[in-house]
This record gives sequence, C-alpha cells and structure tokens, in this order.
Amino acid sequence: MNNYKTLKSSGKAQKEFKNSIFIGYARHVKTETEAKAFINEIKKLHKDANHNVSAYLVKEEGSLTLKYDDDGEPAGSSGKPVFKVIESKGLHNTVVVVTRYFGGIKLGFGRLSRAYRETAVSAIEDAGAVEVFEEVRFRIRFGYPDLQKIRRLVEEYGRIEQEKYSDTVEFEFLIKKDFEEEFHEKMAKLTKNKIELEKA
Repeated sequence: MNNYKTLKSSGKAQKEFKNSIFIGYARHVKTETEAKAFINEIKKLHKDANHNVSAYLVKEEGSLTLKYDDDGEPAGSSGKPVFKVIESKGLHNTVVVVTRYFGGIKLGFGRLSRAYRETAVSAIEDAGAVEVFEEVRFRIRFGYPDLQKIRRLVEEYGRIEQEKYSDTVEFEFLIKKDFEEEFHEKMAKLTKNKIELEKA
C-alpha cells in the first residue's frame, strides 16, 4: 500500500438520540500503541460515561491491525458499526471513540447501531480526509548549467527539501514511490546518463 487515506486532523462531534448523548472523537495514528493510548485518554476524560466504544484500523510495518470494542453495549451493536464507518471510507491509521451518556430510554439494537454509526461519521467528517503517499528520498549533484532543467523535472515529480550551492549544486528531494521508475527514466534521458541519483 503505497498510497492511503487517513484523517487530516482530529475530529469531534456530539449528537443526541432519545435523551442519550453521543460524543465522537476521531484521530490519525501511526501505530496500534498510539491508537490504544488515545482510547485510554478518552476513557479517562469520560470515566463517568456509560460506554466508551472504540474502533481502529492501523497499518504498520506491512501488517494491518483492526479492532473494535463494544465496551458493555450489546455485542455487535456499537464497535462494529463504528469500525465499518472507518472501513467504508477507505481510511487507514485511524482511531474512533464514541462516548455514550445513557439518557434513560433504551434505543434497541437498530437505533443504537445507527446512533454510533452517525456519530462516528460526523467525527470523521469534522477531521477531514487526506491522501498520504509513500515517498522516496534522493540526492543529486550536478553543474550549474543543468540547474533549471533539473529543478523543473524534480518539481514536476516531487519536492525539493534542501539545496546546497558550492562548486556544484546539490538537491535533496522527495519523489512519490509510484513515480520512482518513471522519474529515473526521465532524469537519465534529460542528463544523458551523466548524472547519478543516489538514495538519501
């Protein structure tokens, strides 16, 4: 998975269903440890709540971990619907916690599931989504006569992070992994194979 969607920032939403208050929290995480820490943080924040339902989907070091927890609600009524929202939106490295303060009126399985699902959707929408690309870092050294044409090509495929000027020019830059091979071919053609790229 070179490219994936995740949350742009943290999101929060509050909804009311039959006097029960539902508060949703959504956040981008890099690891399962971060996801668990966030869940515990919300549980401490709302330790007086009836339930703190959670779900997360995390990809790290090539493995995909997905978990959800009903936290005392009827099995399958809450954690799974929250997880399904993350999954249906194609999000990775995302954790969602929905806190419930019971309002005295039972919702029934269907309405309970909908309440958790809708609160999760609102929290995720509040956070916003962003596409993340896996990138490769390169370093290149060349003479001043090639400066403009090399800059144009690098900026077409990625972004320059560092520039050094001495008797030669040195760029350190990032290229989207998906375009690595195509970029190599274009650079070789542009410089007639006289300039070597090295991975930084």
